[in-house]
Amino acid sequence: TTPCPGCGFIGDQIPHLAHLRARDTALVFVSDAPVAEIAAFRQRMGWKMPWVQTAASFNDDMGVGRGPGFNVFIQEQGVTYRSYTTTARGTETLGTVFALLDITPMGRQERWQQAPAGTPQSAPYQWWRLHDEYAAAPVAACCDGSG
Repeated sequence: TTPCPGCGFIGDQIPHLAHLRARDTALVFVSDAPVAEIAAFRQRMGWKMPWVQTAASFNDDMGVGRGPGFNVFIQEQGVTYRSYTTTARGTETLGTVFALLDITPMGRQERWQQAPAGTPQSAPYQWWRLHDEYAAAPVAACCDGSG
C-alpha cells in the first residue's frame, strides 16, 4: 500500500525531527491505513517520523478528505485546540523540493509556469515520485510546453 502521491512526496522530504523537538514540537503522520501497512511502507521508505493509524473519520473530521492535509494542534491545560489547517496546495510549504525548485531558473518545469521556448514542462504534480521510484518510472517531459 502506498499513501496518496501528495502525502508520500511530503513524507519523503521530512527533515530530522531533532530540530522540531528542540522547540518542544512534535510531527506525526496520521493515516487510516492498518498499522501493519504503515509499518511496512515506513520501513521501505526509511522514514523515521512517527506515523500512526487513526479512526477512519479523522480526515473528514479535520476537513482533509482523501488528499494531503496538515493540521497544527496545541494542548493547554489538558484541552487540545487546532490552531492551523490547510489542504491541497497549502501543504506545499512542507516540501523542501518545491522551495528549492521555485528559486531556480527552470522552476518546477510545470505547464503553469512561463518558461522560455524549449524548456521541458509537464503537467502539475505528474512528475512526483517516491525517492525509490524515479529509476523505475522516469519522468516524461516534452519541450513544446504542451506536456
